[in-house]
Amino acid sequence: MKRYKAIIFDLDGTLLDTLTDLAEGTNYALHVNGFPERTLDEIRRFVGNGARKLIERAVPDGQIEAALEKVRQDFNVYYKIHCKDHTGPYPGIMEMLQELVQQGYSLGVVSNKPDFAVQDLIPEYFPDIFSSISGERQGVAKKPAPDLILEAMKNLQADSSNAVYVGDSEVDMEAAANAGIPCISVVWGFKGKKFLEEQQAEMIIEKPSEIQKYL
Repeated sequence: MKRYKAIIFDLDGTLLDTLTDLAEGTNYALHVNGFPERTLDEIRRFVGNGARKLIERAVPDGQIEAALEKVRQDFNVYYKIHCKDHTGPYPGIMEMLQELVQQGYSLGVVSNKPDFAVQDLIPEYFPDIFSSISGERQGVAKKPAPDLILEAMKNLQADSSNAVYVGDSEVDMEAAANAGIPCISVVWGFKGKKFLEEQQAEMIIEKPSEIQKYL
């Protein structure tokens, strides 16, 4: 008997390597507003809490909210057009997802990425895989709040006894805990194995196929 019915995935750093496109979008928005650009490693550290927090971290300290909002708007306009320029699934992700579908799991995505981008990227890279897809949208608290995960569990007709979350960051671990479900942490994303171990991740996998040992 399977331990879980539903498996819910983070997107950036878990299923898709989106870092380069996020960095280019951020640096475009910074540049056109006269702010210094950021390195790829800086952007890697800034991601995980949604686009608003990414821009807030990337813009130099001491800026007024109107300036931040202008950068966010420019980022959204650019990223909506360019979110698939360099983005793609990590190695082994498609094979893992196809196997999970064949095994009868219900699959969902919950991301702090803007919902417009999530709804664009998932059908492009993972058609007919996921039964629930949610990104950050107005009126719903983003991770680490449990709201989006709980919404996905409801959509997948699952509950805390038979759902698991998969992500690459401490935000994912905290969100899963807040939703009352376990978290499988992946090392190929934006944070890495050492960081996840320091955060006391309970289940860590180093390649997608290893997910089977925790299911």
